[in-house]
Amino acid sequence: MSYKIKHTAKNEVNEPMAMYITQASSTPFYSVLGGTKTAAASSDFDIIKLARQGFPKKALLALAKKISLNIQELANILHISERTLQRYEDDAIIKTEYAEKAVELARLYTRGEEVFGSMDKFKQWVKAPSLVFKGEAPVTILDTSAGFDMVFKELGRIEHGIFA
Repeated sequence: MSYKIKHTAKNEVNEPMAMYITQASSTPFYSVLGGTKTAAASSDFDIIKLARQGFPKKALLALAKKISLNIQELANILHISERTLQRYEDDAIIKTEYAEKAVELARLYTRGEEVFGSMDKFKQWVKAPSLVFKGEAPVTILDTSAGFDMVFKELGRIEHGIFA
């Protein structure tokens, strides 16, 4: 006795899984965060996990030092009082809200370094008043997500040679 297996057609698309795997950027921004446990991050999902877990205050201060921000400027961007930031112990884990902003800041400065070719040139640009930002320095509008978006968009314009 033989059994025949009935072939049924399936309505599904077979795509390579590689199309859905996220890659780390060519210049890993997490290295700007001070070389803590963040150096192990290799994909966007690792970055999400890092932001959710938070990281120590000393990593935040290392970031500020690397991108030439003083504590007051960093506190304004993170929406935390300068005094509260100072009260954290060096090994204390910073809350998720602040960690997320710090990750965004590291991404921005890494992108700026890619566009300008050096971190020093980008740091000069980000602190200089610009007509594009109605006479404000780009660093002063980084206290909002819309400000981050505007600076990222302007970096894209600069990269493509559109100076408006």
